[in-house]
Amino acid sequence: MKFLKVNINTAAPRDPEASILLIYTGGTIGMVSDKEDHHLVPFDFSEVIHRVPEIRQFKVMLTVLSLDPPIDSSNVGVEHWVKLAQVIQVNYHEYDGFVILHGTDTMAYSASALSFLLENLGKPVIFTGAQVPIGRMRTDARRNIITALEIASAHRKGRALVPEVSIFFNTVLLRGNRSTKVESRHFNAFHSGKYPQLAKAGIDIEYNNSVILPAPSQSLRIYQELESQVAVMKLFPGINQSLVEAMLKAEGLKGLVLETFGAGNAPTYPWFLKLLREAVDRGITILNVSQCEEGEVHQGQYETSLYLKEMGVIGGSDISTEAAITKMMFVLAQEVPHPEKVRMLEMDLRGEMTLRN
Repeated sequence: MKFLKVNINTAAPRDPEASILLIYTGGTIGMVSDKEDHHLVPFDFSEVIHRVPEIRQFKVMLTVLSLDPPIDSSNVGVEHWVKLAQVIQVNYHEYDGFVILHGTDTMAYSASALSFLLENLGKPVIFTGAQVPIGRMRTDARRNIITALEIASAHRKGRALVPEVSIFFNTVLLRGNRSTKVESRHFNAFHSGKYPQLAKAGIDIEYNNSVILPAPSQSLRIYQELESQVAVMKLFPGINQSLVEAMLKAEGLKGLVLETFGAGNAPTYPWFLKLLREAVDRGITILNVSQCEEGEVHQGQYETSLYLKEMGVIGGSDISTEAAITKMMFVLAQEVPHPEKVRMLEMDLRGEMTLRN
């Protein structure tokens, strides 16, 4: 896995206001039509000024790293998240902010994963993409790139305005590990139903400073290990024993995100509870999250979730599935005793969940 480096002359003055590293991984945002057969192909990012001429108005030093070859976001995996974290680590002191161009399908997973790998992040890491390729007439790519660059370079008194991993799309800036893709046909592709928007882009960019993570007091710490032996099980009425048993007894399984009904409720079939209890006893970590887009787990509120709490299933509060599975990958990779891993899953590590008294 390698990146190609392109230095961009934005016609910035000698004393730019900020330096930004733009990282292209792949996805719709960087596609244009091939002149011969009209199929979509990645465009040469050395020509980004020609595709997005508004960049010339920025008072920034801009460098582009392009993944060679670019990948469809459906093929993004643990190794890509770790590589992105390493790229940010190597370039952290050279740039004021980072913009990652990424396919929309798995963007919320990638943003969540990066949020956990980057501890004490004091600079913006903004994911963005597009629903329509940059080479098409009605593309949303230019607007998304321009605004993401503006937010990444925004600072006050030497401090970044948004020192966290986020997603900018259409008109809104969302916390990365609070985001979910909700649209495939319209421009408002991402939603954060359980947490307020960090910023709204209209004529001006209006920052919601009260919900943005504060700048850290400690230095950046990069983690480079994630546990991939995890799974997601979505419950549904009529789920059968053989399916649940096959998943819970899958070879090497270490963690499971259990998508339950409503406030964390699950069937009370004897066979179901028995399989879960046996899995917990074998050391499999199970995290309970709600299927509801704006739902929140309250284990024990109803009898149908009390059993889960009593057997050691961990309540995930209002965490999203995307954040839950990447957080589990992160936590299970830590070389700490199991009780500490449970405690970490119950904690709010990067603003990914709301803790209730």
